[in-house]
Amino acid sequence: MAENITELIGRVALRDRSAFRALYAATSAKLFGVCLRILRDRAEAEDALQEIFVRIWNNADRFTASDTSPMSWLIAVARNHAIDRIRARKPQAVDIDEAVGIADDAPSPEQEAVATDERSRIQACLETLDAARADAVRGAYMEGYSYQELADRHGIPVNTMRTWLRRSLMKLKECLTQ
Repeated sequence: MAENITELIGRVALRDRSAFRALYAATSAKLFGVCLRILRDRAEAEDALQEIFVRIWNNADRFTASDTSPMSWLIAVARNHAIDRIRARKPQAVDIDEAVGIADDAPSPEQEAVATDERSRIQACLETLDAARADAVRGAYMEGYSYQELADRHGIPVNTMRTWLRRSLMKLKECLTQ
């Protein structure tokens, strides 16, 4: 098979179209697999394969049978082309001076300090509630449980759970305003 591919590449170098078709039929599946493995996108691998065969058509005269096996040469052409496509995807580096105006979405140290203080105040107020009611408040407002889920978890009617939550929020509001 290697001799056959070597012969086909030699004929492609002489611009033999039937040899090119035969080379494509014999090697395209393998080269497509190489492209797909590197590019990880079927459509892009198909486009790359077409470009690779254009390169093979234009550069077949550069292949020398004594240097390497024909499949190794073809795979190297495919691999290098696929890697070039990946490199071309990457955005160009931006000058650091242009990045000065980009806002940082992270909270400032002052905002972090205020948030930490608020969390500790809320936690302290939650601790003043009955344990079951504090658990219900955490479940409803921090974990997203529904009234029904909380009522089932605590073994009480839904309307009782609503009352618990309403009264607990009033106590929390009073605690936080002190």
